[in-house]
Amino acid sequence: MKRQTTGALGEKLAAAHLAKHGYRILDCNYRVKEGEVDIVAMDGACQVFIEVRTKTSRLYGTPEESITRRKKEHMIAVAHRYREKMAHPPLNWRIDLVAIEMDAGGKVKRLSLIQNAVEDE
Repeated sequence: MKRQTTGALGEKLAAAHLAKHGYRILDCNYRVKEGEVDIVAMDGACQVFIEVRTKTSRLYGTPEESITRRKKEHMIAVAHRYREKMAHPPLNWRIDLVAIEMDAGGKVKRLSLIQNAVEDE
C-alpha cells in the first residue's frame, strides 16, 4: 500500500473512531502556511486538533515516535491560527494523536487515541 493511500485510509478510520466516541468533526486536512492538522473536532466543550499517524511497519518506529519536535511546533502553530480565525473560540482546547498500525493489506492491528499528546508550552 502506498504511503499516501495508507495516510488517507488512516484519517478515515480515525474520523470514524472519533465520531463513535462522541467527537464532532468540524474540519479535515486544515492547512495554513504554518502547516496542516488532519482533523479538527469538538469533544464536548473542548476543541481538539488531531494528528493521525498511520504505519504499516515498525521499521522506523511507532506512529507515536514519528512526531518530531518540529511537527509538534507546527501543530501548535496551526491550532493557534485556526483559533485566531474564530469569532468565539472555545476556552478549552488540546491536541490529540490517533496512532494506527495496520498490516500491509490494510487491516488495523492497533488504533489508539492519545489525548493531550502535544502540549502548548
